[in-house]
Amino acid sequence: MIPIYKPWMDEREAQATQRPILAGWVTQGPEVAAFESEFATYVGAQQAVAVANCTVALHLALHLAGIAPGDEVLTVSHSYIATANSVRYMGATPVFVDIESETFNLDPLALDGLFSPRCKAVLVVHQIGMPADLGRILPWARSRGLVVIEDAACAVGSEILWQGTWQKIGRPHGDVACFSLHPRKLLTTGDGGMMTFATSQWAQRARLLRQHAMSVPDTVRHASPTVVFESYPEVGFNYRLTDIQAAMGRVQLERLPDLLEHRRQQVRWYRERLAALPIQWQTQPDWARSNWQSLAIRLPVGQQQRRWMQELLDRGVSTRRGIMCAHREAAYPQGSWRGDSLVQSERAQDEVLLLPLYHELSEVEMEQVAQALEAVCQCFRS
Repeated sequence: MIPIYKPWMDEREAQATQRPILAGWVTQGPEVAAFESEFATYVGAQQAVAVANCTVALHLALHLAGIAPGDEVLTVSHSYIATANSVRYMGATPVFVDIESETFNLDPLALDGLFSPRCKAVLVVHQIGMPADLGRILPWARSRGLVVIEDAACAVGSEILWQGTWQKIGRPHGDVACFSLHPRKLLTTGDGGMMTFATSQWAQRARLLRQHAMSVPDTVRHASPTVVFESYPEVGFNYRLTDIQAAMGRVQLERLPDLLEHRRQQVRWYRERLAALPIQWQTQPDWARSNWQSLAIRLPVGQQQRRWMQELLDRGVSTRRGIMCAHREAAYPQGSWRGDSLVQSERAQDEVLLLPLYHELSEVEMEQVAQALEAVCQCFRS
């Protein structure tokens, strides 16, 4: 069976995790600080703050933005449910914007019709690694005084052509970008998250809030030659990453350039090999470079997604359906969200398949996937 994904890890990660274990400092500490610095340098941000996962990163970003009950946040339903959940954690209402059919990202043309005086932020998702159209979204948001939060959960290593130069997602181009370090992502720490900020003030506050808003970090308190008493000036959270995870993440970050280059070669191979099939591919605009976190295909109109997936599974190929839509889940009944037509979001969930794609997927296995797809296409034609 060819799985949908496998993280690229080996003895290097295992050896790296020994450092904090043998040093005796396994919670948030010097490895986290080093990982944050290296991550910030990689994406071109001033500062990065590591947290427990991307969901809490989104929650913390909205908290920093001052989102409160009664506020609205423009975002997409077509995303993992954590995106919408983070808005609900604040007591705010998600306003679901439909997506572009070609990129699966938020449609900037749909924003005007959904804006209200209650809207305080735009939570824009770079879906499965494909950069969203920040060139249109950001000016629109800024002209209305909205905070822009980038859900970059899947987009580590992705790039956008910004003012004539290629820049990595996470610089950030909005106010804050939030990344996932889950095993399904290109860079993993087992689980975890990373935040990058446009201002040092937000970064500093995030560092405090992730540790119950404690005024003095553990590292400072333990290293002090005099007794230090901490204080807690506001309600914070326990959103820390551990040094064990960070040590692993530092190795993963070193791997990332090679991983990205190979991933893009794999995608080119798939698209050339399967060019004759009646399927559509996620569009990469000229101003975007995806990390190809996932490889999405849209099935021919009218064909059954579940049957395709089962036929491929019977041939030894694991797939996943298109990205979920939060508004279709029981957790989001009518009245808990606002929005207009979400026809493209629903179509993407129902008509898209994600194919196996990971670093150690061999060309022989990719050929097996291609042949299975050809066989299923023929099965449906007959």
